[in-house]
Amino acid sequence: MVSTRLARYPFLEEAREEVEAHASKFVDVVSEPVLERAEERVVLALREGSVGDITRDRRVELFSYPVARAVVSVVDEYPVTRRYAWAESVTARDRLKDDLNEEEKMRRSNKERSPVGASGDARLFFDDIVEEFGMTVEERDEAYAMEVGDFLELASGMSDEKWKLVNRSVEDGWVRVKREDVLELSREAVRERVADGLPLTVPDDARDAIQPAVENVREVVAEADITTEIDRVEESEFPPCMETLLAEVRDGKHLEHHSRFAITSFLTNIGMDTDEIIETYEVNPGFGEEMTRYQTDHIRGDTGPTEYTCPSCATMVTYGDCRNKDDLCEIISHPLGYYRKRLDELDDEEEDAEEEGDEGKEDGGDEESPD
Repeated sequence: MVSTRLARYPFLEEAREEVEAHASKFVDVVSEPVLERAEERVVLALREGSVGDITRDRRVELFSYPVARAVVSVVDEYPVTRRYAWAESVTARDRLKDDLNEEEKMRRSNKERSPVGASGDARLFFDDIVEEFGMTVEERDEAYAMEVGDFLELASGMSDEKWKLVNRSVEDGWVRVKREDVLELSREAVRERVADGLPLTVPDDARDAIQPAVENVREVVAEADITTEIDRVEESEFPPCMETLLAEVRDGKHLEHHSRFAITSFLTNIGMDTDEIIETYEVNPGFGEEMTRYQTDHIRGDTGPTEYTCPSCATMVTYGDCRNKDDLCEIISHPLGYYRKRLDELDDEEEDAEEEGDEGKEDGGDEESPD
């Protein structure tokens, strides 16, 4: 029987071994319930930035993870791969956070946990996390220290300033970290593990088996315009959330990190270059050119391995950045999808106006000149 622990954390090495023990070849794990859950994992990742709650059938939940990676591999669109890996990592982080809170309660009550791998042990605790991802961490004075090499390896993909080594206490090759820092670095480790090797080489028989899910995911991708390149700035067509955030930047208001990331990533995604974005921020009292340039280039992917896409509508709602919704917002799941649709409508209006103008000229040309 598959343990709840492996169903909750299907990216563990132990989980991979469990899948291999149940199937001699990949296609053997692709049942209808598994494929449905795998498709759900990917669709929720694209629309909501998470992969949802675990199903009651732990075997289905475990097998759906490698099948979801196969689906993403056949779709083979970099933004899809990136979002899927991010969603798996965010979901894992939230579950790990619950586990660490439970561990703290057990510590306070002097209650022992059940042995690792026991049927009743669904949790992944601090030492498990550190061991799974090969981190070198020591507990020091009610805090923690991490070996600097491990810290740099995982923190290199993080955009917040707190992850820069210059903003950390470093002594004799060790970086001072908090418990929550280890949790967030673990999220990054999960993201890297999920994305590792994607796209996979999927055998023909497995491709045939997962094709229905692949087609459905491609429809979602097309609906959200996730892979559509946009290189056009039309402020009049911005989604209300981005219009509001941009106005607040120009009004000199302080934006929280998540709000600043949302508007900056949106502007990079639609084709604004770094200098144009810096010019936009210059009126803000908290403006610093060097910092703004670094953050913008990082989001663009110029200074790191990841090019970031602006948050989905679901994520915008979660952080309170979804504001002034209009009717179009009700049927759109991503700000870029909103913007693309408005651009298409604008193009149609301009084309109709041009055709009407041409018809008017033709009608006028048929009239006889007065004597």
